[in-house]
Amino acid sequence: MGRVTERRRVIRIRDGAVSTRPDTLVAEEPMEIRIGGKPLAITMRTPGDDFALAAGFLVSEGVLASAGELANIVYCAGATSGGTAGPDGAESGVGTNSYNVVDVRLADGVPVPDISLERNVYTTSSCGLCGKASLDAVRTTARWALDTSPDTPVRITPETLSALPDRLRAAQRVFERTGGLHAAALFTADGELLDIREDVGRHNAVDKIVGRALQQGRLPLSSAVLMVSGRASFELAQKAVMAGIPVLAAVSAPSSLAVDLAVETGLTLVGFLRGSSMNVYAGEHRIALDAAATTG
Repeated sequence: MGRVTERRRVIRIRDGAVSTRPDTLVAEEPMEIRIGGKPLAITMRTPGDDFALAAGFLVSEGVLASAGELANIVYCAGATSGGTAGPDGAESGVGTNSYNVVDVRLADGVPVPDISLERNVYTTSSCGLCGKASLDAVRTTARWALDTSPDTPVRITPETLSALPDRLRAAQRVFERTGGLHAAALFTADGELLDIREDVGRHNAVDKIVGRALQQGRLPLSSAVLMVSGRASFELAQKAVMAGIPVLAAVSAPSSLAVDLAVETGLTLVGFLRGSSMNVYAGEHRIALDAAATTG
C-alpha cells in the first residue's frame, strides 16, 4: 500500500537565510472504486483505510447501509496474492498490487447501482446534481430519518462543541508532520472521541469514518457528532445524513446548499466553530441553549 507521507527536498528561506532540507508531505494518489468489476468512481485520496473509504462512499451513495450488505472488498489490477477484505474491514495482501483500485462485491440480493454516464458524473463529483435535484436525491435514498423532535436524545452544549476543534487537532497525527491533511472525527454528545480519520480530501476522511462504522455494524450513527476540519459543503452534509449522523460541526463556513439540506432533513449544522464562538444554521433543537441568554 502507498505511504501516507513522502519526503521531498525543499529550499527553505527564513529571514533571508537560505538552506536545503527534507520536508514531509502528505501523499496523494487516485483510487478507483469498482462494483463487480465495473468502474464506478475515482477519488484522489491519501492511501490508507482504502476499504473503509470505498464502503463509506457507497453508504453516502445509498448503496450500502449495513455490514450484511457487503460481501467483500478486494484490491485488484496487478495483485499477485491476497488483497481482500471482509465486512469487518480486515485487509490483507502483498505483491505487485498498486493498491489504487478496489473492487466491491455486494451481498446476494443487494441491488447493484446503475453504472451509467449520469451515475458516474454524480458519484465522481461526490456532490450530486445541482440545487433541488441534489436535495431530492438525498431525501429519496437516505435509509434513516434524523430525529427532529424537541425531545431528541442527542443534546450537546455550546461548551462541549467549543472543545471539539482542539480535540480534533490534538488527535491529528499525520497533520502534525505535514500540515496538509483534513480530518473528520466522531464524538459523543459529551465530547468523547470515538474515531478520527485523516485524508487529503475532507470528503474522503468522512467516508473513511462512515465506512469503518459500517464494517463494524454501527450504522446508523444516530448518537454521534461529526466534526470536520475546513468548511461544511453539501457533500459533507449529505454524507452525515446518509450515515444517520444528527450533528455536523465545522471550523469554517457551510455552503448555502448544505444549509438547505440540513433544514430539510433535520440535521444540526454548526459552522465557524472557533473558540467559544459558533453559528448554528439548522437543527438548533439539539443545542442545549440557555433560553435566558438567547436574544433575537
